[in-house]
This record gives sequence, C-alpha cells and structure tokens, in this order.
Amino acid sequence: MKLAEALILRADSNRRVEQLRQRLLRSAKVQEGNQPAENPQELIAELERVSAQLEQFVQRINRTNSNTMLDEAMSLSDALAVRDNLKLKQGIYQHLAQAAVVTQDRYSKSEVKFTSTVDVAAIQRRADDLARQHRDLDAKIQEANWRTELLD
Repeated sequence: MKLAEALILRADSNRRVEQLRQRLLRSAKVQEGNQPAENPQELIAELERVSAQLEQFVQRINRTNSNTMLDEAMSLSDALAVRDNLKLKQGIYQHLAQAAVVTQDRYSKSEVKFTSTVDVAAIQRRADDLARQHRDLDAKIQEANWRTELLD
C-alpha cells in the first residue's frame, strides 16, 4: 500500500470516528419507555474497532514518514513540520497585511485617524512568498506520498 493510500484511509477513519461519536451521543439517553435509534453497545464496539484501525494507520504513517527521505537533506517528517510552519506564518502575514490596510471612515476632523505601522506591500509579498514555498513543498510531499510504500 502506498503512503498516500494510507493517508486517505486515515482521513476516512477519522471521519468515521467522528460520526460514531455523534451517533453515540444521540443514542446516549432516551425518554423512559423509548428505545434509542441505534444500539449504543454496537456503536461502542464499532468505535473500538475503527479507532484501533486508526491507531495502526497513524503508527505506520509516522514510521514511514520518519524513515523516508524527501531529498538528501530532509525526511518526510521534517518536511511536514516545515510545511506546517510555512502555512502558519503565511496565515499570520496574510492577516497582518489585511489588518494593516487603513481605510478612512471619518466623517469629521475630530474623529480618530489611523495609520499603518507596517509596510503592507512588503508584508503581502512575504505572505505570497510563503504561500508559494508552501505549495512547492506540498507538491513534493504529495509526490513522495504516492511513490512511497507504507512500512509495517
């Protein structure tokens, strides 16, 4: 099985666990004399089975990411950390650029006037550069995911 396939199955398992959680909560109590829409014991058994599968996928994916080199200098695990950091910083710079844009909605000269404390164009360029770096690295990671066999 390829790493990319395992990632898809992991995402499906995560969704399934969340669905089971919601179904369990809906079936947790009923009015006296009524029956729940679904048997909570069966849902719990399914939750245990799906969460065990999820745990195995996560362990195997983590093992594979740690032992797979994206290039000669960086493991797949390290690349994921770099990608996450790029996305985090890009979002911060993007929001900073948006927050620093000054629009004057003053109706009289006695109202407060705002000025930007940062170079909005430079901040936006930095956000755009980080977004490009993120896209490039993500493409390399996706390629590696489809050519890498999942480890046991």
